[in-house]
Amino acid sequence: MKKDISIFEFPFNLGLTKKEHETEPGVKKLPDWLRKLGLHQKINPKNIFRLDGPEYAMDYDEETGVKNPYAIIEYAKKQSGLILKNYQKDTFHLMLGGDCSILIGSALALKQLGNYGLFYLDGHTDYIPPRLSPSGGVAGMDLAIVSGLGHEKLTNIDHLKPYFSEEHIFCLGNAETDDEEYVEQIQNSDIHYFDLYNLRKNGFRKTSEDFLKMVEEKNLDGFFIHFDVDVLNDKIMPAVDSRMEDGIDYNNLKDILQPLIENEKCFGMEITILDPDYDPNGEFTKPFVNNLIQILQ
Repeated sequence: MKKDISIFEFPFNLGLTKKEHETEPGVKKLPDWLRKLGLHQKINPKNIFRLDGPEYAMDYDEETGVKNPYAIIEYAKKQSGLILKNYQKDTFHLMLGGDCSILIGSALALKQLGNYGLFYLDGHTDYIPPRLSPSGGVAGMDLAIVSGLGHEKLTNIDHLKPYFSEEHIFCLGNAETDDEEYVEQIQNSDIHYFDLYNLRKNGFRKTSEDFLKMVEEKNLDGFFIHFDVDVLNDKIMPAVDSRMEDGIDYNNLKDILQPLIENEKCFGMEITILDPDYDPNGEFTKPFVNNLIQILQ
């Protein structure tokens, strides 16, 4: 990569509902885990910034219909502030989560910088209102929230709604197509939606190129990539909170990400949901780190 890289660590897990066997979701350990397995050393970032998350809780809020909304809003504001204070032009900003709700803080920052597009690569759409969520976890609704669907307290922080316009969003990789009501939500939106079947049909690199064409045609100030590792095939990445069998492989990932990362309008990328507790020996994370390095170089 020609650009310098800055790493932002966001070890946050309040968007997830813990499983019965967990004391708390392990995704907050991801930045330290990736550092331990050599990501930071191999990337040699220009800067490393960090914002620790609050203690884990599962506080359901009747008004918003989600868990931990006030802690999530507070963290998103601090996260946005940290990004705005430390972002630099001609730098690739790599955000290490955390769960998917860290997208809200990234989105708040980008909205204040201009008109940005979002490339949303995820094994789920995360585009549902609270009434369709069995858990109330914001990590399963983050795409909805950043595009304006959900309670005003989350969708309209600092009167910035929507953080991304739906027509400037590509959502791709969803392998969970059996729940019709979930899928109908996004199909009835203005988001450019490619489930896993249509992503394969359209072509991995071509879908990214179609997105870049949209960025140019709309004259956007830039764009951001959300990469939830549960979009990867379960055989190569089972260390996630919501597993599905099907998914893309590392060659597909490279075809998708390289044209985006090489584009001058790419602000950066966030990585979410990889849970070190489900990969204690690094069996799946080590190949992940090696493939990520190849894509970023």
